[in-house]
Amino acid sequence: MSERWARILLSAYRLAGAAAFPMAGTYVAWRATRGKEDRARRHERYGQASVARPDGPLIWVHAASVGETIAVIPMVEAVLGFGVNIVLTTGTVTSAKVASDRLGERIIHQYVPLDIKPAVTAFLDHWQPDLAIMAESEIWPVTILELGARRVPQILVNGRMSDRSFKSWRKRAHLAEAVFENFANVIAQSQADADRFLALGARPVTVSGNLKVDATPPPADEVALVALRRQIGIRPTWAAVSTHDGEEAVAAEVHATVRHRHRTLLTIVVPRHPDRAEALAAELAAMGLKVVRRSSGERVRHDTDVLLGDTIGEMGLYLRLTEIAFIGRSLTSEGGQNPLEPAMLDTAVLSGHNVQNFRDTYQRLVECGAARMVRDRDMLAASVLHLLDDEAERRNMMAAGAAAVEEMRGALYRTLKALEPYIQPLIVKARLKLGNGRR
Repeated sequence: MSERWARILLSAYRLAGAAAFPMAGTYVAWRATRGKEDRARRHERYGQASVARPDGPLIWVHAASVGETIAVIPMVEAVLGFGVNIVLTTGTVTSAKVASDRLGERIIHQYVPLDIKPAVTAFLDHWQPDLAIMAESEIWPVTILELGARRVPQILVNGRMSDRSFKSWRKRAHLAEAVFENFANVIAQSQADADRFLALGARPVTVSGNLKVDATPPPADEVALVALRRQIGIRPTWAAVSTHDGEEAVAAEVHATVRHRHRTLLTIVVPRHPDRAEALAAELAAMGLKVVRRSSGERVRHDTDVLLGDTIGEMGLYLRLTEIAFIGRSLTSEGGQNPLEPAMLDTAVLSGHNVQNFRDTYQRLVECGAARMVRDRDMLAASVLHLLDDEAERRNMMAAGAAAVEEMRGALYRTLKALEPYIQPLIVKARLKLGNGRR
């Protein structure tokens, strides 16, 4: 693809989006019926603001989902200390709740506008950001081009580029360059990610490490934790968390296998998408298991087989109920999920091999003995059984995970250092405005 055709394609993409804008309401309404949009705040997806823009410098930070939101929270908190306004956008209801719980009214939360020119234009016209910071792999062409046209510096933090995305962009090299040249800086998670961004035309690119390592462990409600621990008692437990379609059934089969030796076993299943809980509860019950849904408030009894974690924002609670955790999207799906939170909370980590999106993190955890990769259901069952039986091995893995996380820290400092040239002028501007206001 030539550079000329790349520009034509981007123009066509913007025009197509503008033409589709009148139909966006139907799409967002459909998502709202499935619990994927906040019905009362749907207008934000069209770029219509919920609140007025505050006076002074303003930074737009975007984090797509829960994982990205948790990763950028320490960075946001550090920047807030300089007196700069922050609008944080997210794309999911669950990530909005995380932002509210962790940051409250210190930031302005909005749902990210659809990557359609009328929506992006309305958003930018209202908020007029002085700087835009995007997290991880959020590459939205219209948004990037509109910010570029307004000469708003754009920085990608905690940047990562999956195998699939890199292969796709490489086939459209001129298109990639037309998009990535708009970034003032790309701060990548790893050298491999940095090399990929450089190959696609981004300049400059720096390496920070993974911001998720510097995030605090997910919290847990102490009252709820004590109550559940009392209900579970001395029963052996293991968890399958962030599971995707098919992995819950695998967890149920593992439970049946391991229960032959550990008759009082409790399996904790936490699906990546809680809206699947009703169907999952029926599926597990059909397999002969007694299921308690966390959202129901029902007690875990002595004969409960599965505690189904179908609530939002309670991963810290579920992980504190066990010392063994299988991380999903790695056996029946691809890409993997973040293993750092279990490692932070003294948990032996198990995972399938399909962890392309977290390859470097898993490699570190495996090398230091904190994680073990499994090929299939039978190997997962054998690993769970071995760790339940061998307390010394289990505790060695738990300690190795905590040590590995500590060694990997430092991404937040390096990210803030890279952001300093862009944020410092805004700090000066904010202080000047504050000084003028006092006169």
